[in-house]
Amino acid sequence: MKCPFCSADDTKVTDSRDSDAFETRRRRECEKCSKRFTTYERIEQNPLIVIKKDGRRESFLPEKLKNGFLKACQKRDVSIEKIEEAVRDIESVLRNEDKTEIPSGLIGELVIRKLKKLDKVAYIRFASIYKDFEDVTDFEKEIKSIKK
Repeated sequence: MKCPFCSADDTKVTDSRDSDAFETRRRRECEKCSKRFTTYERIEQNPLIVIKKDGRRESFLPEKLKNGFLKACQKRDVSIEKIEEAVRDIESVLRNEDKTEIPSGLIGELVIRKLKKLDKVAYIRFASIYKDFEDVTDFEKEIKSIKK
């Protein structure tokens, strides 16, 4: 690893830790100028493709998943850390599927399960769109199902 300050080739790793499931953070020190810097090492992974209900295919974007959680959890007492953890968990499950093409329905089911554990109101918000509620009776049925 070249030093970003003096371009020397001799650097040593002083600290190494996993920052998330797919990334390692390394603190390095240059042997020549003694300056320190941080690098991130990521596993190169095959891109995940989401197959939409209408057959379209698009890249899986964790940011899009996070935005869906944020909308469902808007004005609810759910921390950003919990949301990011849920997104990481779902991405991990999808990557463990050993498939590169994932139906959007599977992602929706994983989100539903996570939201049901995180916050019941956020769950109902998401379910009303995901399950395409038609009227108030659909809300009532879903609320009764989570009270059990």
